[in-house]
Amino acid sequence: MKFFIDTANLEQIKEAQALGILDGVTTNPSLMAKEGITGVHNIIKHYKTICDLVIGDVSAEVIATDFEGMVKQGEELAALNPQIVVKLPMLKEGIKACKYFSDKGIKTNMTLVFSAGQALLAAKAGATYVSPFIGRLDDISTDGLHLIAEIRQIYDNYNFQTEILAASVRHTMHIIDCAKLGADVITGPLKAIEGLLSHPLTDIGLAKFLADFKKGN
Repeated sequence: MKFFIDTANLEQIKEAQALGILDGVTTNPSLMAKEGITGVHNIIKHYKTICDLVIGDVSAEVIATDFEGMVKQGEELAALNPQIVVKLPMLKEGIKACKYFSDKGIKTNMTLVFSAGQALLAAKAGATYVSPFIGRLDDISTDGLHLIAEIRQIYDNYNFQTEILAASVRHTMHIIDCAKLGADVITGPLKAIEGLLSHPLTDIGLAKFLADFKKGN
């Protein structure tokens, strides 16, 4: 399973990279705004900086909702760095744009996916990644993990190469459950990823080892 971090915060990206387990970054206009990054020039500059920090894919989202606009913005983003994955909304025009980019060998990430049918269309259009938002489904009393299982079954049935990128991951158990279900990638906050490190028995065991070592010295 690949680990992406969902942020525009450079310090968090650096910290995740330092762990040695980071495979990529996803971000969006909301996350950019959260870091005080606004305006096309500043956003473009920030994407370039992120690409310099990491080795893997960096999802960069278009703002347009029409086909021509998505193509124009997507081509501009893809030209920044080979690591850029053009992030497209799960709309009719987004599917058209996905097919356009996949035919040109440009990587895509279909975002805001909430159903197996949407994921099927994204795969048919040649998406590199499909991003089901499991946390947002949980928020409306729907099982987001069930969607991961449905998509996995469909993709395996037909040997689709589109990778399932579990998004809107909120906590550590989301990561574990997605791994069990066979999601190819998760993207979430650094806190959720670092949560995998924690176990009380590890802390107790380490404390005992250190205490025993001190007794012998």
